Amino acid sequence: MYMPTLRRHWTVEDLEELPSDGCRYEIIGGELLVTPAPTYRHQAAVGELFRRLYDYVLQHGVGYVFGAPIDLEFSRDSVVQPDVAVLPLVNGKRPESFNDVRRVLLAVEVVSPSSARADRVEKRDLYRTERVGEYWIVDLDSRTIDRSVPSDARIEVHDEQITWKCEGATEPFVLDLTNYFARVLDA
Repeated sequence: MYMPTLRRHWTVEDLEELPSDGCRYEIIGGELLVTPAPTYRHQAAVGELFRRLYDYVLQHGVGYVFGAPIDLEFSRDSVVQPDVAVLPLVNGKRPESFNDVRRVLLAVEVVSPSSARADRVEKRDLYRTERVGEYWIVDLDSRTIDRSVPSDARIEVHDEQITWKCEGATEPFVLDLTNYFARVLDA
């Protein structure tokens, strides 16, 4: 379950001292967020989306897809681990650390009851502030994907398909949501 813990200002150095216990530890604005290990359903959704994005990004040679855990350190007191992140290439190669690029083309979270508040509020605000190209929230219960972009305060809700035009790609990534959710949930 997502839970902010102990009222203090957390930093990257504090994260390094936490146990490796299967939980995901992130900080946003100095607030520690703890979520338990994901469910199989959650992992199926992440894996299927990762595979499809990986194929697209590889085909177009525009970036690299990473899955959690990956630390995106925006500041000493804001480090998050999206379920899926697409980062641009560095001189035509995979970045070796987030410090190599300092940009995120796409960040994706698969929402669960334990992470809903953090995903829908804190992370959305952080990604907008940090100018992340797009932020998607995959909602398995409603079979939708919410899209946020930094230039628009509105949230788009997609239930049939979502299209993403990655910078540098010659054609957009198109995800048929009926097919995606059927593969993930009805398998």
